[in-house]
Amino acid sequence: MAGVAAQATSRGSSLIAIIADEDTVTGFLLAGVGNVDLRRKTNYLVVDNKTTVKQIEDSFKEFTNREDVAIVLISQYIANMIRFMIDSYSKPLPAILEIPSKDHPYDPSQDSILSRVKHMFSSDPSGPSDRK
Repeated sequence: MAGVAAQATSRGSSLIAIIADEDTVTGFLLAGVGNVDLRRKTNYLVVDNKTTVKQIEDSFKEFTNREDVAIVLISQYIANMIRFMIDSYSKPLPAILEIPSKDHPYDPSQDSILSRVKHMFSSDPSGPSDRK
């Protein structure tokens, strides 16, 4: 099952990091995505009503700067709390994917990454040249 959580690459193992509510994180941990390194750092953050926006921002920064993380999964309602960081993120790796949670359905119109992809593949001739 470790192959689900980490995939061997030329630079070592690649992990999936998760920022989500307890039920979502638990589901991914049960699927084998969890990891704790020697410094006791995890690849997930459980967000509840006591979690501050600063903690979410710090985890997002940490996960997006780690060499061993290939994908960051974030619940969309949590991504909305740090939307400015999600929108300004432009690196190809790790990839940021917004996912639904049990209590908050997914809304494609709020997903900035999906909007960027639609814009890139749009047949509108004025598309990419109008970007900032």
